[in-house]
Amino acid sequence: MTAFEYEALCGDGRAVTGVMEGDAERVVRALLRERGLVPVRVAPIVPRPARPRPWGGQDSLGAAELALITRELATLVAAGLPIEEALQALTEHAGSGRARKILAAIRARVREGQALAQALGDVPGVFPPLYRHLVAAGEQSGKLPVILERLADYTEQRQALTQRLRAACLYPALVAGVAIMIAGGLLVYVVPRITQVFVDSGAPLPWATRALIAGSALVRRGGVLWPVIIAATVLTGRWLLQDRKRRCAWHGVWLRVPLFGRLIRGVNAARLASTLAMLAGSGIPLLAALDAAMHVVSNLPMRDALDTVRREVREGGPLGHSLARTRLFPPLVIRMIESGEASGSLDTMLARAAAAQTREIEGLAAILTGLMEPLLTLVMGAIVLFIVLAILMPIFDMNQLIK
Repeated sequence: MTAFEYEALCGDGRAVTGVMEGDAERVVRALLRERGLVPVRVAPIVPRPARPRPWGGQDSLGAAELALITRELATLVAAGLPIEEALQALTEHAGSGRARKILAAIRARVREGQALAQALGDVPGVFPPLYRHLVAAGEQSGKLPVILERLADYTEQRQALTQRLRAACLYPALVAGVAIMIAGGLLVYVVPRITQVFVDSGAPLPWATRALIAGSALVRRGGVLWPVIIAATVLTGRWLLQDRKRRCAWHGVWLRVPLFGRLIRGVNAARLASTLAMLAGSGIPLLAALDAAMHVVSNLPMRDALDTVRREVREGGPLGHSLARTRLFPPLVIRMIESGEASGSLDTMLARAAAAQTREIEGLAAILTGLMEPLLTLVMGAIVLFIVLAILMPIFDMNQLIK
């Protein structure tokens, strides 16, 4: 049975859309007519790969939407509903059209006899490999409701951490944007009118005034070209970073930046620890867990180091010792992993390490935000002070000549 997307007209002429399952298009049209609807368009839902966006990412389910769907599916399955009925309920209450199509396509494949993990894999670019591996492990072990609950918790925690980091960066970004707009407005509209008087006088000008006039002329002459220059610079940088070696080198530079490098290490270590804790707690072997968890680490030098760790673990080496040899992961996480390996409670210690690392990340984000606010204020004050002094210095010189 296939899922079809339809557009139809009611008796009063209103247009309605929805999703319906049937063996063929004519069957769906007949069912619509039985409901008193006039079918306008009926088309099978064919999952397509997620389309790349111009500025990165993919046109797929958002993290918040995926977390909500996972939580609702976990709740329905834990309540005893069959997978097919749970997917039907999610399809009817989906918040977006794309989510409705995806869920309807998955339900249609489940009704055809496919496992849920296999049906998720038939929708490319939507559900990450880690998600599908966990669902498959839950189906094989008969613990799908428990796995879905853990997966929902994991997805929500990652989304919450991402939102907190974005919120921490929002205020400094707004302050920086306002500062750039004020400085640009002064250079474009205010400075030329004032400095023109000094230029017409023919008197020698101080170096600060000359620099201010040159900067104002540069900004004004650029005009509409500045957005083009900025966009071209960003796109060129993205194109250069498509090469993995350049991107790896760029990621390595960020790891060496004070505070920022520590924050990047902490974020990736927290992702790794929480993912391994969930996988190990679900009964997945450590090697398979490492294979899946590598993809949640976004920093390339750290991911390459994990590839070395995986080989050493395959040869019988302990996880904590292998991570320590990379010198890229926080010592706290490594010590807690070593303690978990020694006590036989690796999944518990990994979860505690992830929680501790998340708290440290939030503290670092607060410190960076606290440093950025006065720093941006000082920079803005210095720019305004320079502009004021560059304007006042010729005035002082003129007053001295008059005296």
